Amino acid sequence: MIKLYGYPRSRSTRVVWMLEEYGVDYEYIKIELLKGAGQAEDYLKVHADGKVPAIDDDGFVLTESAAIMTYLGDKYPASNLVPMPNSKQRAKYDEWCFFVLTELEQPLWTTGKHTFVFPEEKRVPEILEIARWEFLKACKVLAQRLENKTFALGESFSAIDILVAQTLLWAKAFDMPTGSKELDAYRDRISARPSLGRVVDRETAAN
Repeated sequence: MIKLYGYPRSRSTRVVWMLEEYGVDYEYIKIELLKGAGQAEDYLKVHADGKVPAIDDDGFVLTESAAIMTYLGDKYPASNLVPMPNSKQRAKYDEWCFFVLTELEQPLWTTGKHTFVFPEEKRVPEILEIARWEFLKACKVLAQRLENKTFALGESFSAIDILVAQTLLWAKAFDMPTGSKELDAYRDRISARPSLGRVVDRETAAN
């Protein structure tokens, strides 16, 4: 059984979401990041950065949310959440992953670091306005990418939709508008999937 190390409403949420889409059994281990549990000696053996997510699949340890999602897609290919390796659609999947992680998500992570993650003396409040500007810029590109599409990769729901929607949910939590009614509607439509409700329940129930 896969062990998933996570924390509610973090990058690990997208991995929980994917596992709930698959309907497979897994063990959720909550790492109390705000209490310093990520820096515990035992956990640093799992994730050297002390962050989440991380998985342990029968001794195979993997970190980084997009890498884990891709691994799970290859492990459970019947779900079609991740395109088959060595295909053009897989190349587009990779393109989407890199865009979300490097362009769409980064302004949100900058906001988080300078709002509650970094020690107060290390925070730079002036950067928050720049991060908001960067996010709106990335959202314009995202809106173009999703134009006239039901889902990110076309007509079928995929792991990319989880990645994008969960990032947009972060933005909503940070009170950072997308500037696009279409993106808001996409976020709400993907978030209405029953699997996300199960994610919230699983994260809430974790000790």
